Amino acid sequence: MVDSSDFQKAVELISKSNSILITTHTRPDGDGCGCIAAICDTLTTLGKKVKPVLLSSVTEWYGFLFEQKPEIFSEKTSIDSDLIIIVVTNTYNQLPKFDEYLKQTDKPVLVIDHHVTTDGLGDVELIDTAAAATTLIIFELLKYADWPITEKIAEALFVGVATDTGWFRFPNTDSRAVRVCAELIDAGVKPTKIYHDLYQNFSFQRLKLMTAMLNTLELHLDGRFATQHLSQTDFKQAGAEYNDTENLIDECQRISSVEAAALFVELADGRIKASLRSRGAIDVRKIAQKFSGGGHTKASGAHLSGPLEHAKKLIFDQIAEQFKQLDSK
Repeated sequence: MVDSSDFQKAVELISKSNSILITTHTRPDGDGCGCIAAICDTLTTLGKKVKPVLLSSVTEWYGFLFEQKPEIFSEKTSIDSDLIIIVVTNTYNQLPKFDEYLKQTDKPVLVIDHHVTTDGLGDVELIDTAAAATTLIIFELLKYADWPITEKIAEALFVGVATDTGWFRFPNTDSRAVRVCAELIDAGVKPTKIYHDLYQNFSFQRLKLMTAMLNTLELHLDGRFATQHLSQTDFKQAGAEYNDTENLIDECQRISSVEAAALFVELADGRIKASLRSRGAIDVRKIAQKFSGGGHTKASGAHLSGPLEHAKKLIFDQIAEQFKQLDSK
């Protein structure tokens, strides 16, 4: 839990600021989008000038959280804010290009995050690695400050918790998360509508991309490790975008024997994005960190050099080594 003294520092920092820029890691997920939407609505109600800026485009299924699309950061982006708020990350490598601005600015930075990996970017930091989602920390900040939680804010917070817990399927689903979601439902959230908007709203192109991915499924290590991949050709043939890969890695975890999984995505620049998942004792964060990536013990990612087979072998060797160590105990 975040100490009340840190909440007080955050409230004081926000209170004395008039113009606030808020951003999150590249390729924003439900937690990042939910945090930004909730904070923007809160600070606007408080009379602040708020500027949400994303480092890459938001996927269409999170669009309902925003009345207007946030600006995409570029060298032309005007930054005249007197406070920077960064949510759902505390590392430079997840803030491409924006990290250059952070390293030379003297403006105060407030970081709100639940990841273990940290570069200590904030002058004030609200960090709780036990929180299932960063939106839980936002919720507790709003409660501490006695700032109103409208139905729209509650919806944004709920999206963050629901997506980061895999709609309450992942091991990080605890009583704290469920209790907060109960309060958010009391505030007006309609879970069935949100579930439809998030998980029953695929485009035909995204479904075609998922089909291509499933056709590459392979099981290794007696069925305990699953791998899948997507090439640039797969994207072109499906007419899909990179954002369409979100959560697709979870599909292979329907197989009962699978304890760890990896999805390898070929990027336009030739690098391979490896998304890693675990539902057993495998710690995928340790593996991601070996390749300058990060995340959680059960869900992490890293960028690897190509070609595809090279990247797959790097991850396979790390997974096999962890299984070997676990089996020897």
